[in-house]
Amino acid sequence: MQIIHDSSTVVRIPSGSSPNYLDNNPLLRVMQMVERVELAAEREHYRSDSLEYLFPFSFLKLYGPSGANADVLDPRDQDDKNDFQKQNVQDFRATDCQLTRGWVAAGNWQGPCLNISYWGGPDSLLSKLSSHQLGDRILLWLRIGNSNPVLLQVPYNSRSDRYQLELWGTGDSDSLRSVLGPKAQAALANGSLQLRPDLVRGNPNDFARDVAAAPAVSDMRKVAPDCTMHPILPLHLELAWASLDQQFWDSNNGANYDYEFSMIQRGWDQYLQVGVSPSPHGGFGFLEFRNLLSNYFGFQGSGELARNLEPWNLNAFSRKVLSREREEFMAVDYMDLHILKPECGIGLHRHRDNQEVFLMMSGRGYMVVGDWTKMDNRERCFEVRTLRAGSLAMLKGGNLHGLMNSTDEDCSLFMFGGYD
Repeated sequence: MQIIHDSSTVVRIPSGSSPNYLDNNPLLRVMQMVERVELAAEREHYRSDSLEYLFPFSFLKLYGPSGANADVLDPRDQDDKNDFQKQNVQDFRATDCQLTRGWVAAGNWQGPCLNISYWGGPDSLLSKLSSHQLGDRILLWLRIGNSNPVLLQVPYNSRSDRYQLELWGTGDSDSLRSVLGPKAQAALANGSLQLRPDLVRGNPNDFARDVAAAPAVSDMRKVAPDCTMHPILPLHLELAWASLDQQFWDSNNGANYDYEFSMIQRGWDQYLQVGVSPSPHGGFGFLEFRNLLSNYFGFQGSGELARNLEPWNLNAFSRKVLSREREEFMAVDYMDLHILKPECGIGLHRHRDNQEVFLMMSGRGYMVVGDWTKMDNRERCFEVRTLRAGSLAMLKGGNLHGLMNSTDEDCSLFMFGGYD
């Protein structure tokens, strides 16, 4: 095996043999992590389709190429676009932190929530640094977006074996207490559920649009930009963990950890602009439109469909560039229709070069996206969101991705992009 620059390993697969993708499958492991997430309140308070998960990882193991290219282990030299084996993930190592956000409802109130937790086992980094003397609470240094940082106490949760804190975007504790169940009441009492509208902001109505009354929204990116659950803007979090006496820190060697909810998901509820067009293209009647991804008109130069090329990338013409370049468009080499049967999953794999779009036509599934390489602005994570009919997710070069149909019905999927 060969170590590459981003804390990953490429495993050589002898020519003529095939990997066993069923044992310890990485996609199933991510799904199990989703199932084990412990929320502060009873499940009925959460809009399940809105829940989004971040699972940071520190190490990745990839399969090497097949056939005659079995010895080409450096990803920068893996230029055979028809060899999918070299894209597939064999293994990963999760870190101690996990994050979840979503919309929550209690009584007449609806708003955003943010759940942050840290592994409570003796093999966590902070436990090792403290000689396993952490106690029943630790500290979280947290900055959400551009807000001022805060230092919060995080209680231990024996159900999940994690130190766990959940923040809700409301300060009305009196009206909430009468509608919350015993689990949420206990979480409020011990501080694992905190009402912090100063940190977690927004309301679902921020993005409700009466298209007839308001013919067009110029740019959805300018609507409620501080909302914790903004449908298209990324949510950036900077954090570090400490023992209660602040003697020991898990702080990414003093640089703090940077995480982002940043999956590019668009559809009827996630769009750049919405409006009504009379007599569309010289026709008749009225057409309601939603701009999803765009480099034209008011969004010219947005870069949403563009990609930056490294010297080892293949460009749109399947040639390696000689220096850093930029393509302001998305190249498409294929368009595919897929039907995912119940309990079928498209395995976690990476794309070195190309962009790709997953458009769910019917059904729903868990979309998983992550960074194969380390990005400047965030740690590597698996980000998991629900992809519903009429919604799409766009993958950039360098992304990991997979899709799981965990329902008992077929999913119809339209995919298009450029081969890696």
